[in-house]
Amino acid sequence: MKLKNTEKLEKSIVALTMEISADELNKAKDKAFKKNGRQIQIPGFRKGKAPRMLIERMYGDIFFEDAVNLLLPEMLDQAVEEAGIKQVGRADVDLGDDAPEGGAVIIAKVPVEPEVTLGEYKGLTAEKVSVSLREGEVKEELERMAKRMARIETVDREAKLGDTVTLDFEGFVDGVPFDGGSAENQDLELGSGTFIPGFEDQLVGCKADDEKDVEVTFPENYHSEELKGKPAVFKCRIHTVKETILPTMDDEFAKDVSETAETMEDLEKEVSERLIKSRADAADREFEEKLLDQVAAGMQAEIPEVMYENEATSLMNDFAYRLQMQGISIEQYLQANNMDMRGFRQIFLPQAERQVKIRLVLNKIAEMENIEISEDDINAEYAKLAERYGMEDEQVRDAITSEAVNDDLRLNRALAVIRDSAKAEMVAPKSNDGNGEAAEASAE
Repeated sequence: MKLKNTEKLEKSIVALTMEISADELNKAKDKAFKKNGRQIQIPGFRKGKAPRMLIERMYGDIFFEDAVNLLLPEMLDQAVEEAGIKQVGRADVDLGDDAPEGGAVIIAKVPVEPEVTLGEYKGLTAEKVSVSLREGEVKEELERMAKRMARIETVDREAKLGDTVTLDFEGFVDGVPFDGGSAENQDLELGSGTFIPGFEDQLVGCKADDEKDVEVTFPENYHSEELKGKPAVFKCRIHTVKETILPTMDDEFAKDVSETAETMEDLEKEVSERLIKSRADAADREFEEKLLDQVAAGMQAEIPEVMYENEATSLMNDFAYRLQMQGISIEQYLQANNMDMRGFRQIFLPQAERQVKIRLVLNKIAEMENIEISEDDINAEYAKLAERYGMEDEQVRDAITSEAVNDDLRLNRALAVIRDSAKAEMVAPKSNDGNGEAAEASAE
């Protein structure tokens, strides 16, 4: 194969003109004949026994397309490497003019990583949320921790808010049962807001073995079109009432929930520091995202559509895998959300486009700043990953290639170039009541 010409087209497409010699093509036709010629019947010959020349005399150059397909993968890889381009998607292949002496000319239009021109990426300014905790937030977190440590006991009394009841129920609309409206031995915490508004409140006061007709109306924004705004009756039977007994929040509780705290005062400090760190990390990430959006907005590049499509496919596959880990198929998810695959894909396209642009931006900065990753850097990162995931170093190396580690480190250092030169305009966090004024306890 000879690479005869390389031509840059619009939208980051490069046309590679490749010439196959007559000898290369003839050998490939022989392979195609041996693979597919056995299926061809020629009068006077047993099936699959007719010579190639006779078959081509009767049916024409029927092995040409198969021969080209056999040659194309290796030929295209060689041409891409020789042209010094980075292919990012499937090539569109056509035949060119006839090659001399019985060969063939192939033109492959290859989508490539675009040439990127950046605007300003140093000395940028973006808003950053100041780190603070509102009054009572540490106490709320301690109460959540206590709830996770709570024990559940069956009680012989009427249910009250906060109790968990185990029940059977069957729902009826206009006296007719509906799909998905029944369950057996369902645990329900009263007051949790898990069920339709009004459902849980009507079970307050029930005891084990009680039967109760719960009358509710489905919300207008309910996910099922058939049930929106419809009145319904749920026939319920209570099996058990269980009380949640919270632990006493004292020094013993602090020791139980923390590896370092000895007293409640220690635990309160630990929780406060953890919340602050979590909030600071989130503020840092949001600040970085704003900076990246600014750099991406100033970027100029003809990005081939296939890069967006490939990224969207990757995001969809990742989402589907996480669903599968929860025991939900993608078909079930689409059906539950009244969505087809095309609509599902549209959800991921904006995120895909942004991620492609950000990656191009960071790669360009790494190039411009001459960022290089050493072997020591990669080894140190493997050690960090092994410690983080509780794995042996070799296990991490088997799971993550050194090329992937190199790329991550390189992009992170490019991001640091943007972040470390930027100026943050500090703003107060929004309060839960939405008035923009946060009641803050200083976290400095």
